[in-house]
Amino acid sequence: MDQMYPMEPFEEDIGAVADYRQQSRIFLGKAWEYLAEGDLHQASEKGWGAAAWMAKSVAEAQGWSYTKHDEFFTVMYRAEGLSGDVRLPGLWHVANTLHGFFYTRKLLLSPSSIGQGLGQIETVLDILQPLTGPE
Repeated sequence: MDQMYPMEPFEEDIGAVADYRQQSRIFLGKAWEYLAEGDLHQASEKGWGAAAWMAKSVAEAQGWSYTKHDEFFTVMYRAEGLSGDVRLPGLWHVANTLHGFFYTRKLLLSPSSIGQGLGQIETVLDILQPLTGPE
């Protein structure tokens, strides 16, 4: 019999909303660490992951679907309406750009641009977190 394994590192003792929210912050911390080490690909991808996981937390808290990669934009669009924060569209594109950097040659990547992007991801998390409910 095949054993099923979760695709995501859920913690058994906390609910999905809190788990996604917590993991989002962990990913952002790792992104800054990777940037400091010069691993631009991992820094970029962890920045994307931080935004995606906070979006998962919002989706879970709001009862919205987020089971496929392309639903990120739907969740972010809906989160903009819910939060009223008009900065979100520009910021969610930063997350997508960081994701694209994972597939870009290092020669073409800029540590300062990635650092700026990670700072903007921090703003995304701060905007989205209240939409996930109480801590």
